[in-house]
Amino acid sequence: MSQFHFTPDDYLELMHEEVPRYAELQDETARATEGQVETILELGTGTGETARRVLALHPGARLVGIDESAKMLAAADIPGADLRVGRIEDPLPEGPFDLVFSCLAVHHLDADGKRDLFRRVAAVTHTFVLADVIVPEDPAEAVTPLTPGFDLPDRLEDLTGWLEQAGFHVERTWVRGDLAVLRCRTR
Repeated sequence: MSQFHFTPDDYLELMHEEVPRYAELQDETARATEGQVETILELGTGTGETARRVLALHPGARLVGIDESAKMLAAADIPGADLRVGRIEDPLPEGPFDLVFSCLAVHHLDADGKRDLFRRVAAVTHTFVLADVIVPEDPAEAVTPLTPGFDLPDRLEDLTGWLEQAGFHVERTWVRGDLAVLRCRTR
């Protein structure tokens, strides 16, 4: 996975251009994190857009955020957060965490990478919120531009199956076209 076309200066503008429901996706991701949360791990922090929304709902929570781009993390500006340069394919920070979430990062992994990540996430939390691009049932609903070899979304049924194999019960909290938010809790 590589951040080959993402820069902090134009990231937010790019997301709003390429992901028509970007603001709604962000809001729904944060909403799906409801519950008692003191420790949080974010996978793919980027510029911190999602983290700020989640932290607004969980004041006082401690955030560990990972992203492979030091430039993106430097632009995140999240006071008190422990932001680390790292890849989601690498070992996760030591948990446990009350919540792990990821928005628009996991679709860069292939199927085996996703299955592996979901198992590793289940080992450090009881609650995982996954918000990402999916392959919709109706191909006409695939509106988010994808880069072959870099963007590797899967069908919602496949993601749900892999999450369940990792030990999560999956709730589809929001699905619109080629975007989905899943709240996953261990059984």
